[in-house]
Amino acid sequence: MLAEPVVARHDLPRFDNAAMDGYAVRAADVEAAGVGEDDAGQGAASILLRVVGDVAAGSHDDPPLGDGEAVRIMTGAPLPSGADAVVPLEHTVEGTAFPADGVVHVMRPAQRGAHVRGVGEEARQGAAVIAAGRVLGPHQLAAAAAAGNAELVVHRAPRIAVLATGSELVAPGHDLARGQISESNSTLLAGLAGSAGGTVLTAGVVGDEPDALHAALGEVQASVDAIVITGGVGAGAYDVVRRTLATVLDFHDVAMQPGRPQAFGRLPGGPIVFGLPGNPVAAAVSFEVFVRPALSRLRGVRGERRTFEGVATAGWRSRGDRAQYLPVIVDGDRVRPAGAARSHFVASLARADAYAVVPVGITEVRAGDRVTVLEATGPQ
Repeated sequence: MLAEPVVARHDLPRFDNAAMDGYAVRAADVEAAGVGEDDAGQGAASILLRVVGDVAAGSHDDPPLGDGEAVRIMTGAPLPSGADAVVPLEHTVEGTAFPADGVVHVMRPAQRGAHVRGVGEEARQGAAVIAAGRVLGPHQLAAAAAAGNAELVVHRAPRIAVLATGSELVAPGHDLARGQISESNSTLLAGLAGSAGGTVLTAGVVGDEPDALHAALGEVQASVDAIVITGGVGAGAYDVVRRTLATVLDFHDVAMQPGRPQAFGRLPGGPIVFGLPGNPVAAAVSFEVFVRPALSRLRGVRGERRTFEGVATAGWRSRGDRAQYLPVIVDGDRVRPAGAARSHFVASLARADAYAVVPVGITEVRAGDRVTVLEATGPQ
């Protein structure tokens, strides 16, 4: 993400140059080309010009050009000082090779400036080429290089570690014993962090033992800007994050459904830490509400979250005492629930495009009601 504007270090283009292979000419010399008939009455008349030079791309030559003369020129080559137009090769009589007899027959006229890239026509020296706050992709990097910039001042992508806690978690594809589940939150949150512009350096699982969590944090804290932990932030007897980091993180119950238990803080001298609930939908919603905006700030983005007004095509219930974030399917401005409002219904996330936000105090959404929809992506 650009932290400062990219400024042209020189005019772009730096000099008048040919936009096509052909012949550099004076437009006045070829204005009658193609008009009337030739001396034998055999069709449109050509203009005969004497070829006095040859300029390739990268050449420093500036051959003098007089009345009735032309210079063969290649695309990108500097336009001779005496020329003001380029006749494309295909508008000459042979349309191919350099004329052996030192003359060229021009079959069509060329207006002043035709097929010429003018000096500074895209940007003048000192002009902003790319505004601060743009994500750097191939197009932006090419523009910066063409404007003479070898280095750019940027906000680098935040480096992220993702830790899913829980002794019941088993890697997908393995046989499950009683009480075990296939772990999905590290995959979920690593993907979301990547979509938010972060670089995920590690994503893994930690059991419910404080020593294991301390060890995992110690391995990553020196190399990342943020750690996203999921699970273990509640008040249960085995909630390892609260038991282990109670003096480091702030733990709060937030008036939202799902996603009530939350934690946030910074490791001493180290990265910021987000503690999210362990249920998949709660983890996904919490990421969108808290983590994505924070990663955007780390990237230098100051844009607002993208929301729009939608129309519910089916009704659902809400608690009323908390803001509800319900995964929904979007079709234009029409929205419908992607599944039941249950924090562990991970399959509903696969169908969802966004989240309907139901404010505190509303206990029911009816078909036809207008609802606020939070897109599942932040400012880019």
